[in-house]
Amino acid sequence: MNKFLLISFLFIFLYSCSNSNNTDINIPITSEVESLVEHTKEFEKKVLSYETPGGRIHFAIGFGIANSIMVEGENGNVIIDAADSVYEAEQIYNLFSKKNNNPIRAIIYTHNHGDHTFGAAYYVKSQEVKPQIIAHEDTDYYVQRIMGILNPIITSRSTRMFGTSLPEEEVINVGIGPNLSVSKSPTGYVKPDTTFSDTLKLNIEGIEFELYHAPGETNDQIFIWLPKHKALMPGDNIYKTFPNLYTIRGTTHRDVKGWIDSIDHMKTFEPEYLFPSHTKPILGKETIKNALDIYRDAIQYIHDQTIRLMNQGLYPDEIADIIQLPDELANSPYLYEFYGTVRWSVKSIFNGYLGWFSGNPSELDPLSRKDKALRISNLAGGNDRLLEQLHLAVKNKDMQWALELSDYLISLDLFTDEVKELRIEALIYEGSRSSNPNKRNYFLTSAFELNGSIRETSLLDRTSEDLLHQISIHTLFDVLSTRYNPEGEYTNNYKVCFSFASGVTKNITLRNKVAVVSDNLEKNCNLKITSEDIEFKKTLTGLSNPVSQITRGDLIVDGSSTEFLKFLTKFR
Repeated sequence: MNKFLLISFLFIFLYSCSNSNNTDINIPITSEVESLVEHTKEFEKKVLSYETPGGRIHFAIGFGIANSIMVEGENGNVIIDAADSVYEAEQIYNLFSKKNNNPIRAIIYTHNHGDHTFGAAYYVKSQEVKPQIIAHEDTDYYVQRIMGILNPIITSRSTRMFGTSLPEEEVINVGIGPNLSVSKSPTGYVKPDTTFSDTLKLNIEGIEFELYHAPGETNDQIFIWLPKHKALMPGDNIYKTFPNLYTIRGTTHRDVKGWIDSIDHMKTFEPEYLFPSHTKPILGKETIKNALDIYRDAIQYIHDQTIRLMNQGLYPDEIADIIQLPDELANSPYLYEFYGTVRWSVKSIFNGYLGWFSGNPSELDPLSRKDKALRISNLAGGNDRLLEQLHLAVKNKDMQWALELSDYLISLDLFTDEVKELRIEALIYEGSRSSNPNKRNYFLTSAFELNGSIRETSLLDRTSEDLLHQISIHTLFDVLSTRYNPEGEYTNNYKVCFSFASGVTKNITLRNKVAVVSDNLEKNCNLKITSEDIEFKKTLTGLSNPVSQITRGDLIVDGSSTEFLKFLTKFR
C-alpha cells in the first residue's frame, strides 16, 4: 500500500528512467550531426569572471543545462538561476566561493523551469541565514502545475527529449547545454518569498537590480538589468540556437508576439554585457544589439509568415512545408536548429491562434487510428502486404514512411517482434541523422525503450520530505482528482473529509464517476481524516505506509480504516 500513488506524485521534473548498461543497439555518429558535435564546444565546463563597471560577475557554464550566475555585492552575493540540482549547485558554488566566499543573500529565478530552480535548496541548507528567493508572481504556480497534475506525462516526454535515460556516450548535447543532471540529487526547489507582477527594483548588498516581466519561453519569464554593471540577464529569451517556440515535451502556448516585445524591451537598455541562462555570454554593445536584432527578427518572421499563410486558408502541415528562414537569418550562428525548429514553431503558432482544428473538414471528426489502419491495410492488399511495404520502406531508407506504416500495424494489434525490430531500425536511422538534439534524443530513447535497454526505476529515494514542504496540499488534491479511476464499484455521493493541522480542510466526494474536491468544512462525511499536512503528503508520495501511519496515529481515521485504504486505491 505504501506505493499506491507513487507514480502519480513523483515530484521529479524531467527525469524518470535510469541508464542501462546492457544494450545491443549501435548508434552511429553520422555526418549529419557533425555540426551538433561541434556545438558541444559552446558548453565547455568552466567559471568565467568579468570585471564590469559595477563590479564582478561570475558565470558558470557547462555544469548542466542552465548556466548559473553570481553577482558580487558589498558583504554578500546574489545567485541568478540555481542550476539543475543540489548536486550541481554545490559543484558550482565550490568554484564561485573561490572567487568570493561572502554569503549568498538572494537567489533570483528567471523562470520556473527545473534547470533554473532545482538547485536552490543547496544555498538554503549550506548557510545559517536563508537567502531571499525572488521570482515572478506566477513562477510557483507553474512549478506546482508541473509537479502536480502533469508530472507523469511531462516527465516521460522530457526523459525522451533530453535523453536522460540514454547511455551517456549517446547524448551529444541537448542544444542549450551539455546534459540534464536533475537525477543526481533530490529536487531542491524552494518557494519564492519575494514576488512581483511587472517591475521590481531593489538594492541587495549595494547591487542595483531591475527585474522586468518578459513573457517568452515561459509566461513567468523575467529579465534582469543591472544598471551600474551595464549587464543584462535575459533568462531563456535568447540563447545561441533557434528558440523553442514550441517544446516537444509539451507546454502551454508560448506567447510568440510577447517574446518579440520582450526582446525589444531588452534592447532599450543598450547592455554591454549579456549573460544568457544558456550558452556563452555576449559582450559588447554592438554585438549584443546585432544578436538581439537577428533573434527577434527570426521570431517575427516565423510568426508573421505563419499568420499570413493561415489567413490564406492553408493548413498547418502545408505552412510548415513552405516556411523557411531567409538566408540572412538562417546563416546566423544564433539560429541553427539545435533546440527549436521552424517546422515545430509554425505548427505551435497555428495551434496557439486557431486551436487543434486545421480547418480541413475531413479532420474535424477523423476515423479512429484503428479504423484508418484497417482501411490502409485493405488498400495495401491485407496485413501481409502492409508488412511487405514496411520491409520495403526500411530497405529503401524511407524511414519516416516506415514509422507511419509500423503505426498502422501497431493499431491493428500486429506489433510482432518483426515489426518491432523494423521500427527500431527506423527510429535509429532517423534519430542518428538528426542534428536537432530534441528529435535525436526522442527517437533514440524510443528505440531503446522498444529494445528493452532502458529500465524503469523507482524515484522514491529522490522524493525528499524537504521537497514535500514546498508542494502545496492544494496541488496534491488537484492531482488526486485527475488520478481518480471510476472503474469498478463505488458508492455515489461517498464523501471523505480531511482536516489538516495547518487549518486547511478538504473534501472529496465521489459522484457521477468524478472525484469532486472542495474546501468546505462538511458535517455529513462517510470518513473523517485528521493529520499533519506533511503526513498526508508522505502518504500520497509513498514516503510513508498509510497502514503504519494509521497504527502510529499519524493519520487519524474517524470511521473504518479498511474503507479508507480501499478509498485510496481508487487513485492509483
